[in-house]
Amino acid sequence: VQLQASGGGLVQAGESLRLSCAASGNIFTINAMAWYRQAPGKQRDFVATITSSGTTNYAESVKGRFTVSRDNAKNTVYLQMNKLKPEDTAVYYCHFRIMVSPGDYYRDYWGKGTLVTVSS
Repeated sequence: VQLQASGGGLVQAGESLRLSCAASGNIFTINAMAWYRQAPGKQRDFVATITSSGTTNYAESVKGRFTVSRDNAKNTVYLQMNKLKPEDTAVYYCHFRIMVSPGDYYRDYWGKGTLVTVSS
């Protein structure tokens, strides 16, 4: 199983970006999909998550600005980021909990990350 994230880039404060992360390989079912981020010199922090039923949860710092969604047919999660701030600058990582075959347990998979840079 591989996760490929895309959509990062350089934007100015107040602008928007949309990140995507698609899973490929031997997949039976995907439970939660999530986004984390890691700013330079800091630990990796939770950003947003969406369950298989569509329930979402956000870090306080992004509530009202970011929206997480998923396309189960494409094994893909999205992160729509609006009103970006310089403090949103980080490498963004996607995280999936995937069951690769029936009766197996869910395993954790991480994407390689995509860089988002927000200039002031």
